[in-house]
Amino acid sequence: MPLVAHSSLPTFRDLRQQGHEVLSLDRAVHQDIRELHIGFLNMMPDAALRATERQFIRLVGSCNRIAQFFVYPFSLPALARSDETLGYIERYYSDFDFLRDAGLDALIITGANVANPSLEDEPFWEPLIEVVEWAWNNVTSTLCSCLATHALLKHFHGIDRQPLPKKRWGVYSHRVSASGHPLLRDINTRFDVPHSRYNDISRAQFETAGLTVLAESAEGGVHMAASPDQFRVIYMQGHPEYDANSLLKEYRRELYRFAEGERDTPPPLPENYVSDAAEPVALAALEAAAQARESGEAFSDTLEADIGDLLDNTWGDTAKAIINNWLGLVYGVTNLDRKQQFMPDVDPDDPLSLKEKK
Repeated sequence: MPLVAHSSLPTFRDLRQQGHEVLSLDRAVHQDIRELHIGFLNMMPDAALRATERQFIRLVGSCNRIAQFFVYPFSLPALARSDETLGYIERYYSDFDFLRDAGLDALIITGANVANPSLEDEPFWEPLIEVVEWAWNNVTSTLCSCLATHALLKHFHGIDRQPLPKKRWGVYSHRVSASGHPLLRDINTRFDVPHSRYNDISRAQFETAGLTVLAESAEGGVHMAASPDQFRVIYMQGHPEYDANSLLKEYRRELYRFAEGERDTPPPLPENYVSDAAEPVALAALEAAAQARESGEAFSDTLEADIGDLLDNTWGDTAKAIINNWLGLVYGVTNLDRKQQFMPDVDPDDPLSLKEKK
């Protein structure tokens, strides 16, 4: 069953236009179908906020469970934001205090950019831990992405992530390492996952914390692990939510940083990502960035138009299957109907009574 467009969040409209089934609130409130309410703590920087929002909500909407999915994006005031992004969050995102009072069935936490060697020195650390502690006691399962994984391992287990010799950046082949785990039901024994990170938690560190490693890569390291009870907390170091062009966008960003002198060295191509046909075009853009850097002229590119169609998404179907298994586990242990808790202003006979949050 589909997502429910319970607010005016533009992502619901965008996904519907892309062919995804998204129920209007009018239709949803008249159906006697089980609901799952999922919080989505989006800590990504401004440039990636909306794309990450769309990617994760799309994954939830791909679930084939007989349920209606209500997803509630929210963020943390301590994160540095532009006025434009703050306005977007104020208009379309939920407030954590509201979600805490209403309750959630599950929670997704994204990564974030950091500026300090220690995560505990980040301005968002204390607000994040407040959310994490509440979720531990009140949410059936929490799924963590990238930096969120590192933060929760630090908070719950005292594990410090380790800097990598170089950025782990590309698409890596992973192998299932706990085939009987319910999150891996009907999953290929080998599958790809994109990674984009400077730090790592090793298998030994996960196992020292008593966690079960679910999938790992010789090149990419551990991608996914789970708490001993199988799914109370799911840890991911990779980015299964990425679009086919997400790494390309990151590469382009680094090209511009190199051309403008913000980074000293030319960016490498993401590993195992760019096809043989696309590689010469990507390297030509790198050469143009180097020339712009030397001459002081402005750099511009057309990489997304030139090679976007030559990129393969080799991870999306597995990502959907894992999220489907995760939500199936959540679905199996929750038995609460909280429509009126989340939308007290909705009259089932008058769905237009929903008041848009200002």
